[in-house]
Formats: sequence, C-alpha cells, structure tokens
Amino acid sequence: MATSILVVDDEARYLRLLQINLVTEGYQVSTATNGMDAIERVVNNPPDLILMDIVMPKLDGITASERIRQFSSVPIIMLTGRTAEEDKVKCLNIGADDYIVKPFSATEVLARVRAVLRRTSRPFQEERNSCFVNDALKIDFGKAEVYKENKQVQLTATEYRLLIHFAKNLGKVVTADELLTSTWGPQYKDDREILWVTIARLRQKLESNPKEPELILTRSGLGYLMPKIERSGD
Repeated sequence: MATSILVVDDEARYLRLLQINLVTEGYQVSTATNGMDAIERVVNNPPDLILMDIVMPKLDGITASERIRQFSSVPIIMLTGRTAEEDKVKCLNIGADDYIVKPFSATEVLARVRAVLRRTSRPFQEERNSCFVNDALKIDFGKAEVYKENKQVQLTATEYRLLIHFAKNLGKVVTADELLTSTWGPQYKDDREILWVTIARLRQKLESNPKEPELILTRSGLGYLMPKIERSGD
C-alpha cells in the first residue's frame, strides 16, 4: 500500500505543487486548506505523514499540530514562510519532526519527506523481544513503548529514535554530529537547533526535574551522555 501524506495549506499554488510532486513519487495524497479540516482528516483517516502550513484560516498550523499531538504521533513537517529562529523553535517544541521554509523546491520537500519517513519507521527491529531499563526509565523494544516510573510516556517517532540511540550507548558520550546523523540523517549534521529542542522535549517528558537532568546529561564541548543510574540501597 502506498504511503499516505496529508498536505495542509491554504495557498492553492503550494497545495497543487506539493500534490503533483508527491503523487509523481508514488505517494497517496489527500489535502486540506485549514487546521480544523486537517484534524478531522487525521481522526477519520490517519495519514503516514503530514505537511502542515503555519498561517491558515480557521485554525493555524501550530495550534492544529498541538491538538493532533494530543492523540497521534504521526510525523509532521511544518511549512513556514517565517525565518525567525523563534518560529522554527516553536514548530519543534509542539512536536513537529521537521520544518521547511518557504519558498522551497520540490527536490527539497521530497528529500525531507523521505528522511522523516525513514527515521520514523520502527527502528531496531532486531531487539523486538527485549527491554531496556535504567532507573525509572523502561523501554519495551517490542512494543516501541517508553515508561517512566511504570507510567507510559508518549513520544514522537523522532524522540523515540533519539532515546534509543542514547540507550544503545549507555554510559558513553555521543557527539552532536553522531546524534544528528544517526537520528535525522547525514544532511542534518549541522542542524544543532533541531537536536537541542528535541533533547529538551525528551527531558521534559522523562526527567523528574528537567532543569537538573539525570538521564540525559550535557558534556560541554563533547556531546551528551546517558549514565547508568544505580541508586544506593536499591
């Protein structure tokens, strides 16, 4: 079955451009022109990926994506005409997997779509029957589920893939370049901002005190580390 993509944009030229190029590449494409319709389509016919514009009538893309994230971890790529850094960070903070700045080329969009679909596919299938435990953190590889203090934590596919890389390198410092390349792909190796924001989101979801993290530590000038946590008296 063809991969399904929902394209959400109120500008007809962008909607048509994206639809034509995605269909040509073999994707099954549906469209919406505002955030309200996008949410309805995700509820009734969940796609494999969403391309979501930010500025739209009825409901903007940021708010629509926030609502979608309340019930779905479907990969979302934000389409933005804004280049300010705070707008890019806002896209990532609401759980978007990537963003593309307008105007864009069809080649760039297709490359980003392939990259997001590749990294959000279920990783590390070879460990499907095993679990990882580090203090209050538990990862069930078979179900692709994450628990903190025995309560399930909802992660996006990108967050999950990044967490798995830390788990597979328990006790080792991993560089930003390595994390970007392994989680997002080689074309993202200089995009430190997307890494910073995703690590911050993981800390918000997994750390008891995100301002004083214990599970994902920063090693200044070196990279990041997930230490093996052994509580005294346990």
